[in-house]
Amino acid sequence: MTEQTSFAHFGKAFQESLCQLILQDRPFADQMMEVLDINFLELKYLQTFVKKVFSYREKYDVHPTNKIMTTILRSELENESDVTQTQVRDYFARIYEVEVEGPDYIKDIALDFCKKQKLKEAMLRSVKLLQNSSFDEIAKVINDAINLGCDNDHGYDYLKDFEQRYQLKARNPVTSGWEEIDSITKGGLGKGELGVVIAPTGAGKSMVLVHLGAEAIKEGKVVVHYTLELSKEVIGLRYDSCITGVELKDLFSFKEKIYESVQDLEGSLIIKEYPTKSASTNTIKSHLEKLKQKGINVGMIVVDYGDLLRPVSTSRERRHDLESIYEELRGIAQVHECPVWTASQTNRSGLNAEVVTMEAISEAFSKCFVADFIFSLSRTIEDKSVNSGRIFVAKNRFGPDGVIYPVKMDTSNVKIRVHESTGETPDQVNALTAKEQSDALRDKYKKFKTQIREK
Repeated sequence: MTEQTSFAHFGKAFQESLCQLILQDRPFADQMMEVLDINFLELKYLQTFVKKVFSYREKYDVHPTNKIMTTILRSELENESDVTQTQVRDYFARIYEVEVEGPDYIKDIALDFCKKQKLKEAMLRSVKLLQNSSFDEIAKVINDAINLGCDNDHGYDYLKDFEQRYQLKARNPVTSGWEEIDSITKGGLGKGELGVVIAPTGAGKSMVLVHLGAEAIKEGKVVVHYTLELSKEVIGLRYDSCITGVELKDLFSFKEKIYESVQDLEGSLIIKEYPTKSASTNTIKSHLEKLKQKGINVGMIVVDYGDLLRPVSTSRERRHDLESIYEELRGIAQVHECPVWTASQTNRSGLNAEVVTMEAISEAFSKCFVADFIFSLSRTIEDKSVNSGRIFVAKNRFGPDGVIYPVKMDTSNVKIRVHESTGETPDQVNALTAKEQSDALRDKYKKFKTQIREK
């Protein structure tokens, strides 16, 4: 009987189902990465497909989603023949929404075959070691081969692991600089998390992102700020004003003092400018990798802003492109184990809204599904005249949402102050006139001052 050295005798359907499971079943993919020789697959397009899955896993330490694989297969097959490119993409299109029949059987058969091949390799190696009487090493080689591809996770023991579920995950949150926001996010945005600021044009998205970056710098973090709308010099000046409190118009008069102040900061700032639509998430990944090679440990990433990024690969619908961009941004947060803050434009309904809700998100509502924390900034014409506005917490994985906070925004020195929640809902606020809102806030402030004096 001829010894089998590949999956050829199992047939094409078996191999296609196996590769589909490698993409869709992460625990199984973990096992196969240890034991699978890519040459066990007889078909070139399947070899290429699995290589792309494993390569992504090794580079980013996360499993690729179907959407990420779509991007990979559109943009990273240039070294393959035209035939192979077509076959890989056709295969992926076929399996996208098809379930594997008999998945457990296929996984058992594939793992058994691969592990036996690894064991055979170990035995052949042991013959050579036997000549030198290296018995301890022989035992190790054989034992390692036996354990390859095993699922070492026996599961979560409900009783033994009781204490574990009451220990908070080490999120290492970075403060927002606003006590009210930090209190509902358990300290701020944490590592691997994506925060999105929603606002209409001219409301102050960039100002908010600068504020968040400045607070991280004060906390000792290395902040990388990607600007796709404003120049790096303008962003730098805004950081100068935000950090020192010097008004923008006076910066040049106090240049020396500002320089002395920023030198004393615990953290640091890197501003990278790209023209609008010229950079993609791959561009950002490449730049971050260069910083990593230089030994720079990034503590926060700011992308000003996500909607202005170019998709890695374009689809027929803009909303799909945007959804992919925001998924990639969260992936960057996870790979670099730091928070990522970005912003998104509202549609026309948000232009002069008293409170901007997620329904006003421009073009792709689904892009916010991947975000961990979302808040909107609304500033009507009346609000801008008195340097006020409202923050509405639209999504919060860490605590309450649907909360409205009045804010004061001093555009002269990039200062944003968040006040105690009014307890109102968006519907209630939107039903009030600007004058009624102003009167209500004034009355609340008077009561607050009276309480302070009485104390």
